[in-house]
Amino acid sequence: MEQYEPDRPSPAQVAAMRRSFRNGRAALSRRSLLRTSAGGALAVGGLATLSACGIPAAGKTQGGTSAEDRSEREKVVNFSNWPEYMDVDDSGKTHPTLDAFARRTGIKVKYTEDINDNNEFFGKIKPQLAAGQDTGRDLIVLTEWLAARLIRLGWVQKLDPANLPHAFTNLSPQFRDPDWDPGHAYSYPFQGISTVIAFNKKALDGIEVKSISDLLDNPKLKGRVGFLSEMRDSIGMTMLDMGKDPRKFTDDDFDAVVARLQKAVDKGQIRRFTGNDYTADLTKGDLAACVAWGGDIIQLQADNPDVDYVLPAHGYITATDNFLIPNKARHKTNAERLIDFYYQPQEAAALAAYINYVSPVDGTKPYLEKIDKSAADNPLILPDKAMQARGHAFRMLTQQEETAYEGKFAKLTGA
Repeated sequence: MEQYEPDRPSPAQVAAMRRSFRNGRAALSRRSLLRTSAGGALAVGGLATLSACGIPAAGKTQGGTSAEDRSEREKVVNFSNWPEYMDVDDSGKTHPTLDAFARRTGIKVKYTEDINDNNEFFGKIKPQLAAGQDTGRDLIVLTEWLAARLIRLGWVQKLDPANLPHAFTNLSPQFRDPDWDPGHAYSYPFQGISTVIAFNKKALDGIEVKSISDLLDNPKLKGRVGFLSEMRDSIGMTMLDMGKDPRKFTDDDFDAVVARLQKAVDKGQIRRFTGNDYTADLTKGDLAACVAWGGDIIQLQADNPDVDYVLPAHGYITATDNFLIPNKARHKTNAERLIDFYYQPQEAAALAAYINYVSPVDGTKPYLEKIDKSAADNPLILPDKAMQARGHAFRMLTQQEETAYEGKFAKLTGA
C-alpha cells in the first residue's frame, strides 16, 4: 500500500498536477462558471425582496447558529465546492489531498461539486438558512462578496481558532483582515484571484499596453479591447487607474468610473464585456488586450506564447473564494479541521499546483518547487511581497450600494 508522506505529494499526484498545469483544465473551467457577480438578478432586484419574503436583509446580522456538533461520533464532513476546483489523480476519479486528509484524521470527506454560480447557489441554500435549518453541508466555498452577504445575514458560523492553528499562522499577509470579515472570524480564503491586463503580442503588433488608460484611450485598439462582466473587477481596475482607492471610494467616485467606461463604450473602444469567454478571443487575437483573471492567463500561456500579461503601475484588484461553515452544520469541528489541513504549506502546494490560482498560504513555495518549479516561480500563483503590495481589494458594499452600483454597471454593459 502506497504511503503518503506529509512533506511531499505522491508520484501519481505529481503526474496529475503537472498534466493539469500544462493542459489548463482547472482554471478555465472554474472561472467559466463564475459568470455572474453580485450583479445578477438577485443583486439588482432580488436583494430588495429578501425582507418581503421574511428573510432579513443584508446588514441585519443575527449571529451564526450551531446545531449539536456530531464530529466526535460521526467521522465525516460534507463539503460543497465548484467543479474543477480540487486536485485529481491520473484517473480523474479521486482527490489526492482529500484522501490524505481522510487517512491522517480518519474523517471521510463527502465531496460534491454543486456550486456552479454564486447567485444560483445562494438561491439553493437560502430557504433552509432563512428557516434556521441544516443545508446538509458542513463546508462551502463562495466568492467574497457572497461570503460577506451570508455573514451579514448571520447565516454562517463563527470559527473556533483552537481548531485552526495552521490557518492562523500561515495565512498570507495579503489576505489578512478583510473589511467584510475582520480577523477572519467566519471565513478563511480557499484561493485568491488576481485581476490583470492581458494581451496578445501578435495582435498588438508593437503597440504598448501597460495601463487601463492604454486600453481606453489608444485609438489603434478601437474595437479590440475587452472588459469583464464582473463589476468589481472592471470598475476596480479602472478606479485604480484614475487614482481612486477601491477600498474607500464614494458614490461620486463610482459614477466617475462608470462615465469613463461609458465614453469608451460609446466610441466603440470596448468590444464587449465578457465572462471567461474572453479567453477564446484573446487567443485568436480578436481581442488585442483585455482585463483578465490571472489563473486563466497561466493556462493560456501554456498553449499560446503570444499571450502575456502586465500588472499596471497603479495596482491590480484581488479577491478570494472562501471557506464558510453554514448555520446548523452538524460536523463543524470536522469542517474546521479540513480548513486547517489546507493551511499546511505542503497541502496548499498540492492544491495550487493543480488549480493555478493564488495560494493564500505562506511557506508554500519549497513544496510547490518539488511538484513544478515553473508554478513555484509564477507570481500569479505565489506573488512576492512587492506584487502583494500592489494588490487592492474592492471594499465591502452595503445592501443599498450593491443594488445601486450593480444597476448602473448593468446599464453600462447592456446586461
